[in-house]
Amino acid sequence: MSKKLKDMLKEDGVLVLPGVYDGLSAVAAKAVGFQALYMTGAGVAYSTLGRPDVGLLSQTEMAEKAAYICDASGLPVVADGDTGYGNYLNVIRTVNLYEKAGVSCIQLEDQVMPKRCGHMSGKELIPAEEMVSKLKAACDARKSEDFLIMARTDARAVYGLEEAIRRAHMYLEVGADILFVEAPQSEEEMRTICQEFKGVPLIANMVEGGKTPLRSKAELEDIGYKIALYPGACGRVVSKALVGLYNELFTKGDTKDYLDHMYIFGELNKLVGLDEIKALENKYKV
Repeated sequence: MSKKLKDMLKEDGVLVLPGVYDGLSAVAAKAVGFQALYMTGAGVAYSTLGRPDVGLLSQTEMAEKAAYICDASGLPVVADGDTGYGNYLNVIRTVNLYEKAGVSCIQLEDQVMPKRCGHMSGKELIPAEEMVSKLKAACDARKSEDFLIMARTDARAVYGLEEAIRRAHMYLEVGADILFVEAPQSEEEMRTICQEFKGVPLIANMVEGGKTPLRSKAELEDIGYKIALYPGACGRVVSKALVGLYNELFTKGDTKDYLDHMYIFGELNKLVGLDEIKALENKYKV
């Protein structure tokens, strides 16, 4: 899967990665045709803890979720590894766990622990030199050279765009395969980043209601990005849909007028592969 992701990045155009947070969301994204996925840390926090993306999840919880997503989808998965959950020693273990889980690319960022969502205020950063050490450890720890390391800097919000670009250069020099300069606040800043790192795969993080202006796939390609993440759209849609469903059930006492808003029993089982399970039963049953 890592080799497949590397090949995708060599193709023309922008690679759009939908955010997923569990096996069901991964299967749904695959069903409509997506060829690669992004495991969103925020989505895992929302769906697992019912809490915001403020660094509450552990290394092993995230690795376990990644394994479920990789297994359910059978697609290349770019996975949020937050800060690596500690220093360079913790980063080594995180890379090993993610690679064993089937992840194709791990995202590591230069915030302090506990971290915050990249579009929240109040972020704090570790020194750039410390992040360089962690990225060196990540590059050395991977078993396969096809396993990709994505380096994210949140310096734009804390120190400004110039420092974010300086850090990104340092991270690229130490071996990062993909750069993620988080939360530029205008299209002009987005273009400045892409001009600075021509030829390097760059991430555009499309957060609905976030600090970065939303742009279409064609517009992002024109600006110079290679990958467009839509990490939180899944959580925002699902949470609103759930509130609508539960409001209907609470108010009316049943769901008979809500069927057009859901997959009914057979449709959902088809989505998650019941036909394949039945085929296996018929093949192996005594």
